[in-house]
Parts: sequence; C-alpha cells; structure tokens
Amino acid sequence: MTQPFSVKSVTWREWLGLAAGLLALGSTFLPWTTLSTNKPDIEDILAQLPHSDVVRDAWHSSFFAWCPPLPLLLAGLVVVFFGRIRKLRASGLPHLWLVVAAASLLLMAIGWVTLDWEFDADQRGIFDAAGVAIGPGFGRFLGMLAAVLSAVAAFLDIRAVRAESRQPSKREPRSKSR
Repeated sequence: MTQPFSVKSVTWREWLGLAAGLLALGSTFLPWTTLSTNKPDIEDILAQLPHSDVVRDAWHSSFFAWCPPLPLLLAGLVVVFFGRIRKLRASGLPHLWLVVAAASLLLMAIGWVTLDWEFDADQRGIFDAAGVAIGPGFGRFLGMLAAVLSAVAAFLDIRAVRAESRQPSKREPRSKSR
C-alpha cells in the first residue's frame, strides 16, 4: 500500500539520507585540497599566491571530488520522496541507495589516494623541492562523513525493509453487505 507523501511519513533513516546528501553537497564549497608547509619563507610565498591556487574546493579539484556528492544528494532526494511507496521499497530502493552510497564512498576514497594527481608532475616536483605538502581540506573530511552516514542509513533501511516484509500485510476489512 502506498502512503501519501507527508513530512511525518518519512522515516528518520530517509531524513538522514537526505541530510547526508545535503551535507555532501555543502562540503563541495569548502576546501578539499590544500597546500601547506612548515617553512616560514615558503609560507610567505603561499600567502602571496591567490587563495584559489593554495586552497581548492571540490568544484576546482578532480572528478573524484565533485562527482561523489551529487549521487548522494540524488539518493537522499529519491528516498525521501519515493521511500513511502511500498512497491519501490520491496523492489530494492534501499538496496539501490546502499549501492549509490558505497560507490560514492569508493570514489571519494580513490580521490583521497590520488590527491597528488590534481597537480602535474612538474608542479609536484616543485612542491617536493620546496617542502610544500598537498593535503586534504575540511570539505573532504565532511564529504567522506556524509558518504559514511548515507551508507549506514541505507544499511539500516534495508534491515527495516526486511522487518516490514516479514510482517503480515495490513488489509482493509471488507464491508459487509446487508
């Protein structure tokens, strides 16, 4: 049976999925890649460079930075708006949500490992010689947290669907004709 959409009918797990998607989207505007050093003279040079050259948000980083938050947001929207349709839930909507969250998490992990590749070999060589470190920014941590939250919420929703499927279906009583 399909429940009509209302804010009260959306479960906390589905709200958590939407919140994780919104958090992931918001994190894309925060620093995802930063350049830093512990040498005072190089620090002064980095301070003189344009901020966008030293600190990059997800939109100015690699594919593995800006892409993963978008499916998380889409999954959060889909589960909030279509999560009350029993047929979709039984057909695997929570499973699809988990796959999207896991794929986003994997893409973010690949982005973390390939963080240096945002710069070409010459730039990396100059950074190494100058003692400049390429590191993750706060947005990358927040995006990863959002992906983990979404995956956990999807996993819990799968367990809830299993519990729902074991319950006897609620049927409306037939009206008696007199």
